[in-house]
Amino acid sequence: MIKPFSTTGIGSMPHSAPFKACELIISSFDIPFWPQLPKYSSKELMIPQFSEGLPCIVVEGDKFYLKKNDELITEWLTNYSEQKESPISKDFASGIYKMREILETKKVEIFKGQITGPLTFNLSLKDEEGKPVYFDETLRELILMHLKAKAKWQFNFLRTFSESVIIFIDEPILQALGTSAYISVEQAEVIRLIEELASYIKNLGAKVGLHCCGRADWREILNLSIDILSFDAYFFFDFFKIYKQEINNFLTKGGYIAWGFVPTTDDLRELDDEKIITTALLKIEEIGKEIPLIYQKSLLTPSCGMGSLDEKDSLRVCSILKSLKSRF
Repeated sequence: MIKPFSTTGIGSMPHSAPFKACELIISSFDIPFWPQLPKYSSKELMIPQFSEGLPCIVVEGDKFYLKKNDELITEWLTNYSEQKESPISKDFASGIYKMREILETKKVEIFKGQITGPLTFNLSLKDEEGKPVYFDETLRELILMHLKAKAKWQFNFLRTFSESVIIFIDEPILQALGTSAYISVEQAEVIRLIEELASYIKNLGAKVGLHCCGRADWREILNLSIDILSFDAYFFFDFFKIYKQEINNFLTKGGYIAWGFVPTTDDLRELDDEKIITTALLKIEEIGKEIPLIYQKSLLTPSCGMGSLDEKDSLRVCSILKSLKSRF
């Protein structure tokens, strides 16, 4: 059971020491999560972190790309089943292993993981000619299957030290759909990819979150098989609130909204704590007048991008989040 206004994080943290990041998460958040640590290793960036085990992946220093080999891909697809698990090693996710080391003797009630979404993965990973693999139908499907195998492994791993598991699908590129760069990406295919991964994770027994930093067509997103919708409420609340009917329907069906009210941009340094907290309180009050379920079905998070901060600023983000929760 998720308590109203529980706090959690999106994923990335600015630390170069996994233990230090985990220690801060455990002491600061109601629902702990494993940290993605891009400053610790470039392998912990969004795309590299989940590329391990993908056929035809090429790693050259900090450069990752896919060099298509039809024979290898056919072999992988032939051997794939939805029972397949694809582990993430310590080299690619030091934080998840450090969390297990810390928590396995005391098993937490609920724990959050995360995985790069199929749209963002497909549009970010390039082939050897620099073209996004999304535009190759076979590779697009391969990526979706690969991410399912990663999700299954992660779910089983997290269950070793948590009673319940949440897995967020991170889809930052959703906010860029419709721009000139992605004009040929069809909305129906986007929804299919995310829905397939969300349904698969849900069938494993996890709660499923979807995180998109900015603005999107929330009407369709709120109808996906997800339990939590997470977005950067600090910047995009006004765009989100216009979908009042869809939000209310989503909450009525048991969904939650995770509000990213604490900025992780330069605004963090320009505003004092009280201004950030008061702004968030006013926004919840505004939408709560028309959708009272908000007060039962909300989580609080920082905006995404904590990994780009320095450690001192990340401490402040955690402190503001705690203060914000106490005001509710």
